[in-house]
Amino acid sequence: MKKENPWALIPFVVFLVLFIGSGVITGDFYAFPVIVAIAISGAVALAMNRKESFSQKVDIFCKGAGNLNVMLMVVIFLLAGAFSEVAKGMGAVDSTVNFALSVIPPNLLVVGLFIIACFISLSMGTSVGTIVALAPIGVGISEHTDFSMALVMAAIVGGSMFGDNLSFISDTTITAVRSQGAQMKDKFKVNFWIVLPAAIVTSIILGVITMGETATQVEHLSYSWVKIVPYVLVIIFALVGMNVFLVLAFGIVLAGAVGLADGSYQLMDLFQKIGEGMSGMYEMAFLAILIAGMVEIIKLNGGIDFLLHLATRRIKSKKGAEFGIAGLVSLTNFSTANNTIAILIAGPLAKNIADQYGIEPRKSASILDIFSCTIQGLLPYGAQFLAAASVAGISPVSMLQYSFYPILIGICGIIAILSGYPKPKKV
Repeated sequence: MKKENPWALIPFVVFLVLFIGSGVITGDFYAFPVIVAIAISGAVALAMNRKESFSQKVDIFCKGAGNLNVMLMVVIFLLAGAFSEVAKGMGAVDSTVNFALSVIPPNLLVVGLFIIACFISLSMGTSVGTIVALAPIGVGISEHTDFSMALVMAAIVGGSMFGDNLSFISDTTITAVRSQGAQMKDKFKVNFWIVLPAAIVTSIILGVITMGETATQVEHLSYSWVKIVPYVLVIIFALVGMNVFLVLAFGIVLAGAVGLADGSYQLMDLFQKIGEGMSGMYEMAFLAILIAGMVEIIKLNGGIDFLLHLATRRIKSKKGAEFGIAGLVSLTNFSTANNTIAILIAGPLAKNIADQYGIEPRKSASILDIFSCTIQGLLPYGAQFLAAASVAGISPVSMLQYSFYPILIGICGIIAILSGYPKPKKV
């Protein structure tokens, strides 16, 4: 008999109170370090359940934290961070942005910014990093044209969510794939054909909105094709099915070689960049470890069984189960304001639901990623909105009216569930 114990979910409640409560009180949803909130919640989980000794609970916590998928996720995080930092340091981001801006007609600058953000986020694997790179350019364009600052920033945020949802080195994609036991290329193919219509429609909407607005040609910007190559090759090699460890290792070596050849790096500078990139992922890596350990204790105490029953009691079909997973990760993301953390928390439960109702790993991973990015792309208190608003000097709320892409990927995700896409693979 499975035990169901709602009280076992107290650590989750503690986490939400600390993380969200501090944000409401201070007005800054990132004032309370998320890793501290998770550490305290984990301690609460260990303090519960007197049937097992503390030593036994610590062993169970460590077993969950050291889960094979979690450790693989951690290593991928570190390699992805290293590649992103090395490529950025040798000028890959600047070259990509400058190339795109050099070939875009003035009257299509906002559409162009959206498309550039899509490609850069797909290459870098980070929505916030894309926004930081493009927001200053967007501010300059808005100041020298009639384009609304809120519209320009919303276009950049929307494009940044494209890659956040698809990139092979995005922490959300890595987390969704590893939590569901899916193959990266399979999940990418499913996701791509769901979100592509959303990207196309968003481009059309932005084009119509900015039609007739006056704009001046962006001055000539320098770029290097060679610096863009590492991004392109990483995407290609990942798509053809190369092991993700080899893809990222190759990307680091290639980006480093380009940087050494053009003088962007000395050898020790390159190693420093690799270290900085890895250290930038330490928090995410330890979050994955601590959350996995805490979830294992909650599972021991019956909390996961309770959630599984709660989430599935009204489910009577496979499509209902898919909507259940979508609702679960959406609610979690709304509460945590971080799509990666939302997937880390909801992933194990989503896997249980998927296994119970015969949902393929590629589909459950896709649902987790799509709907978490939908919510994340609409949160005025999320990191993406806050980063763009701080650079532009505007209210995050002012961008909501132009947040077309996050809404459209949610709609496309719902259509995919209703239509039964993708068709199950033949065994």
